Amino acid sequence: MSAATNPWRNRLIGLLIAAMVFAIDVGIKDWVVHGLRLQEIGQVYVLPFFNFTWTQNFGVSLGLFTAGSPEARWALVAMTGAIAAFVFVWLLRERKLAEIAALGMVLGGAAGNIRDRFAVGYVIDYADLHIGGFRPFLIFNLADAAITIGVLIILARSLLSREKPDAEADSAPEAQKNAS
Repeated sequence: MSAATNPWRNRLIGLLIAAMVFAIDVGIKDWVVHGLRLQEIGQVYVLPFFNFTWTQNFGVSLGLFTAGSPEARWALVAMTGAIAAFVFVWLLRERKLAEIAALGMVLGGAAGNIRDRFAVGYVIDYADLHIGGFRPFLIFNLADAAITIGVLIILARSLLSREKPDAEADSAPEAQKNAS
């Protein structure tokens, strides 16, 4: 089996992508909290279409399932942890690098947001893209972006790519005809 088709090599790459997304997410959030002190100042204008804006997200995607109590917080940690475990198992079962890389992005992003919720009780969001007063996205973080991009890659590949039959599978019916 060549290195390019070795599924364990690909899985290791996916886990490294997850670790990199997690580490970069944690590093940026640490910089936002301690370097920029964004929690204290609220907002930093960077470009006409991008600000750093402090937001505490007590829910999950799009602010859904807001955790209004300690019990709800830990329920969200458990629920998102279970989803991350599912993604981890999926990554270990997958064979193709593109899907594994996308799952690594999702896993790393999920781990970053779970860490926040576990450590401080909410997810730290800071990236504020806008066009004037129009905000096409809610304020988000690198973990959210990695999750979104990973999911979009998985969806696009599942909708747009087709499995090519193996050469052996194509030649098997031909061999049966010749044997008759």
